[in-house]
Amino acid sequence: MPTATAPATTAPAATATLPEIRPGQSIELLKELHILTRDGKLNQDSRRKLKQVYHLYHFIEPLLDALAADGRDYHVADHGAGKSYLGFILYDLFLKERPQGHIHGIESRPELVEKSRQLAAKLGFARMDFLDLTVEEAITSPELPATVELVTALHACDTATDDAIRFALAKNAQAIVLVPCCQAEVAAILRQHKNESLGQTPLSELWRHPLHTREFGSHVTNVLRCLLLQSKGYQVTVTELVGWEHSLKNELIIARKTGGPKRDARDRAEAILKELNLEDLRGRFTD
Repeated sequence: MPTATAPATTAPAATATLPEIRPGQSIELLKELHILTRDGKLNQDSRRKLKQVYHLYHFIEPLLDALAADGRDYHVADHGAGKSYLGFILYDLFLKERPQGHIHGIESRPELVEKSRQLAAKLGFARMDFLDLTVEEAITSPELPATVELVTALHACDTATDDAIRFALAKNAQAIVLVPCCQAEVAAILRQHKNESLGQTPLSELWRHPLHTREFGSHVTNVLRCLLLQSKGYQVTVTELVGWEHSLKNELIIARKTGGPKRDARDRAEAILKELNLEDLRGRFTD
C-alpha cells in the first residue's frame, strides 16, 4: 500500500478552458496517462483517448454507485492491470471524493506494479494497492480480501479471462466487467477435432476454414462464458466497447449477481459443447 501524500492538485484554469475535463479531475493523472499533453492541453489524439475513457467509465459507474449506496466498504480488483489506467481513472472519478472503496491492481509484470505504486503515492491515492500476481495466484492470495465486490479484466488474453471469472466467482463478486481478448483455446479444440466434426454435423461448416475457425471460436468462447455466469446467478449484458485501445477485441461483457444458480444455462452450455465437439472443455465452462 503506497504511503499517502497530499493529493496532486487539480488545475482550475485548465478545466475552465477544457470543457471535456470533469470538475475535480486530477490534471497530473491525465498527463501521466497521456490523455493530456505535457503542457496540460488536449490534441486530437488525446481527445479521442479521453472520449474512450469516459465511454468505459459510463458502463462501470452504475456498478460502483450500487456498491457505494449502502455506505459499506467495498473492493475492486482489476486483473491484468498493466499500467493500471482503469484503476486510476476509477479512483479519480469515483472513489477519490468518497470515504469508502479500495482498488487492487493485479499484474504479473513487477516493473509495472512498481510504477503504479509510485504514481499512486505521488497522487495521494491511498486506497489503491498493486500486487505482483497472476490471475491464478490471486484466487488464493492472502494479500486480497475474502470478498471482492467488483472484478474487471480488460483485454486479458485467452484463458486469463476465464481465470478472472473463476476469481470473481471465488470472491463472490457482485459485478464483473470483462473485455476478452485473443481467445485461442476453443479454436484450437475445433481444429483438433475438425475432421471428426465434419462427419458428425453440418454445423461444422461454420469453422471449416481457418479464418472462420478463429472468429467462430472467439464467438463461441464468449457465449460459453456468458452461460457460465448465468448458471452462477448473474444477469449478463453484452455490448460493444467502441474504440477502446483501437482494438478489434471490442466485446464488453457486464455481469451482475441477481440470484441463485440457473440450471437451464448450464444445460445449454452442455448442449453447445456436445454439438460442437468441444466436450474437452466441459470443466472450464460448466463447473
